[in-house]
Amino acid sequence: MKPYSFADLFAGCGGFSLGLSQAGLKGKFAIERDPMAFETFSANFIENQSSSVAFEWPKWLAKQAWDIEHLLAQHKDELAKLRGAIDVLAGGPPCQGFSFAGRRVEDDPRNLLFEKYVEVVDALQPQALIVENVPGMRVAHARRNVVDLRIPGEQVEKPKSFYDKLVDSLDAAGYKMEAMLVDSSRFGVPQRRSRLIAVGIRKDLCEWLDGGLARMFVLLEEARLAQLKELGLPEAISASSALSDLETVGREMIDCTDPNSGRGFHEVKYGAPTTTYQQLMQAGHHGGMDSMRLARHRDDVRERFARILAECRRGVRMSDENRKTYGLKKHRIYPMASNEPAPTITTLPDDILHYCEPRILTVRETARLQSFPDWFAFKGKYTTGGQRRTKECPRYTQVGNAVPPYLARAIGIAVRNLLVEVALKKSLFGDRAVRSPAVATA
Repeated sequence: MKPYSFADLFAGCGGFSLGLSQAGLKGKFAIERDPMAFETFSANFIENQSSSVAFEWPKWLAKQAWDIEHLLAQHKDELAKLRGAIDVLAGGPPCQGFSFAGRRVEDDPRNLLFEKYVEVVDALQPQALIVENVPGMRVAHARRNVVDLRIPGEQVEKPKSFYDKLVDSLDAAGYKMEAMLVDSSRFGVPQRRSRLIAVGIRKDLCEWLDGGLARMFVLLEEARLAQLKELGLPEAISASSALSDLETVGREMIDCTDPNSGRGFHEVKYGAPTTTYQQLMQAGHHGGMDSMRLARHRDDVRERFARILAECRRGVRMSDENRKTYGLKKHRIYPMASNEPAPTITTLPDDILHYCEPRILTVRETARLQSFPDWFAFKGKYTTGGQRRTKECPRYTQVGNAVPPYLARAIGIAVRNLLVEVALKKSLFGDRAVRSPAVATA
């Protein structure tokens, strides 16, 4: 089988890259603008050349954090020379502008980064595209606070979603797109995380697909079932199945010696995995791991958390009444349920409370809930605050922004199998394309 290659845009710390590499695709390069996130990416995919997920980095591209606009300004010619060498282009533009998790900002400049994404697509002309984003990307945003100057009875075009605009732009670049909502918890990720998965195929290849591009999501379901069987995982993995070996009660505590951590922090001394999922996370890694630092909660905070765990419903967001009872101003707080997948991991560490201990989760625990293996190292600060939140990407943010590797793994297998089918039909039929009705009438 041909070793298909990929590049990752808006790569973050590397969740998408890790999953695609686990699927057997070979990474060529990745673009990430934040220095902390890129430091994590570099540690796992560039500096560790003995790793099976190591990238084959181009000589002309500096191994540093890159803004996609600067990449295009300085290296558009080099990107064009890679045309035909990159089979799959992965990565979705930042989603904060149209996320349901917080206040949507229609004019957030990050919402327009998909235009730069399309420029890279046009330069590389890969066979396939994969975009992962929040469901809100598909919701049309009507502009507010705009004076209505319409003539009575005049037909006005309905507002388009950012996904619709992306589809239109990619159509002009020569790609057909299809998308569907998926829940990561169905792919072996111990977390309920609904995401929009959009896949694009170059138009000259679509004619070789029986059933059109919808074939991709048939293959994705096949990949999902095969992945669960191969890994020995059930349809849903509970939070305790993912994290019980990281609990602190009855365990030896040691000092946190992470160079990015201040003094006075502790972490649990790791023992051994006790579930199938934990064994998968520990595969290839032995002993302790990084990012195990426990938060230092005040006594009154721990007491409040203990009351919440004892008195509030688990696995759902605390109600307004509950938050008022406990004097909490935060809008989103979830006391985890031990026997269910975790709620969506976000960039805020205090959004979720541990299912049996009065504390927030460690970075490593959030990484476990995202399906990052324990050997995967995280770099940079642990947290940030204030105005720096929009400018820095510490470890909790890196994990919260990431594509779950096990979801990306299944997507990578499905895309690879799709490209294999196309290549096989082209080799069998030559120029006599087997046009599917869905494509022929498009």
